[in-house]
Amino acid sequence: MPSQPSAPAARPTYSPMIALIMAATSFMQNLDGAIINTSLPQMARSFGVSTIDLSMGITAYMLASAALSPLSGWLSQRIGERRVLLVSVIAFTLASVWCGLAPGLDMFVLARIAQGLAGAMMMPVGMSVVLRHTPKAALMRAQAVTVWPGLLAPIIGPVLGGFITQALDWRWNFWLNLPIGLAGACAILRFVPREEKSTPPPMDFTGFSLCAVALTTLLAGFQRAAETGQQREIAFGLIIFGLATGWAAVRHLGRHPTPILSLAPLRRPSLRYVVLYPGILFRTLFSAMPFLLPLLFQLGFGLRPAAAGGWVLVYFCSNLGLKPFTSAILRRFGFRDVLLVNGLLVTLSMVACGFAAPDTNAALLVLILIFAGATRSMQLTSLSTMAFADIASNERRAASGLLSILQQAASAAGVACAAFSLSFFQLLDHSHGTGLAELHATFFIAGGIALVASLGCVRMPRALGQEISGHRAA
Repeated sequence: MPSQPSAPAARPTYSPMIALIMAATSFMQNLDGAIINTSLPQMARSFGVSTIDLSMGITAYMLASAALSPLSGWLSQRIGERRVLLVSVIAFTLASVWCGLAPGLDMFVLARIAQGLAGAMMMPVGMSVVLRHTPKAALMRAQAVTVWPGLLAPIIGPVLGGFITQALDWRWNFWLNLPIGLAGACAILRFVPREEKSTPPPMDFTGFSLCAVALTTLLAGFQRAAETGQQREIAFGLIIFGLATGWAAVRHLGRHPTPILSLAPLRRPSLRYVVLYPGILFRTLFSAMPFLLPLLFQLGFGLRPAAAGGWVLVYFCSNLGLKPFTSAILRRFGFRDVLLVNGLLVTLSMVACGFAAPDTNAALLVLILIFAGATRSMQLTSLSTMAFADIASNERRAASGLLSILQQAASAAGVACAAFSLSFFQLLDHSHGTGLAELHATFFIAGGIALVASLGCVRMPRALGQEISGHRAA
């Protein structure tokens, strides 16, 4: 009997529930990072240590996540994306409970390491699951759902964390993840389909080791770059060592037949523009803003923390204001023109922040913050949506891993570059502390970087990503 021809692979159909699951797990992860800063003084008293000592918990999470993130793609092939996502969500939830139960700093740091190892899998694997079940025409709708956590968590986190810490106890900030995580795990079991099993390539131990060392040393160096004296020299040493190891890792990944992290997706213009130049410059700038704005209002304006937090809240809330109109704007003008024009508006917003002073009219200051927040939202959403515009289906897993890793590096570099700029201008001014002059100069530098990044959008093809945006270039 003649064999029947195999049925063609079914085209993916957009699943709002899968996008919502990704958004919920991402929200849990982002909220956890936003909440912890509010609780540091109370945690320090509970553990009998200084607040600075607790920075070990933040660093431990970041380094653990960076070390394991290159492994996400290989593990997904080995045991399946659905299983990896389920295990990582459960592990993150249990590690959160462990953080709340920790009796001292050492146990807390171990729990944060466990959280970081689980969190390393959640973002890249979750995004890969969404991409696998979303056709390109519906990718903008999926991204509209998954981008919300990054915009909401910085708004809700500090307020919610302060309320829980004051009304209950700091430990409940971590135990809050228990119902979210359990609901997410149940939703994964219910709505995420099993994928076909595939045979993974042999484990690339050399590539994994080089990537892990490069990422952890780079991020550790960025984290310590704001310190002074010998600590800064150590930080620069770590950054140089990380860059050298990263160069060795790139050479190895390019030559290895089955690398732990494939660089092939970088040949696609959409991903290359987003994760390298100019995208990495924009992400670095935007990660520095939550660090710079509180300093502007507290050290530059002389406001109390609560009042400064209110002004920062205006900036983050305005991130949400433009979100409902993003898809229509991209459909009308296309990725290239939106990223170019909005990038120039980002430049103006940075310069405007550099002119803000204690005697600035309150209404004008509100407009500046709304303008800065709205342009940030537009640029980040456009970059996140465009990243996978021309990525083939068999490259999406590797592309998700690359995007996740370079986002981590840009986030750490943003704060480090801002802190280094402040200390550099402080040295030039022979000042004993950070003041308005140093902050203004740093915002002007940020404006210059935004301008350089915007010029990188000029070379983008006008038709780039039109299958996703729906825009038709003339």
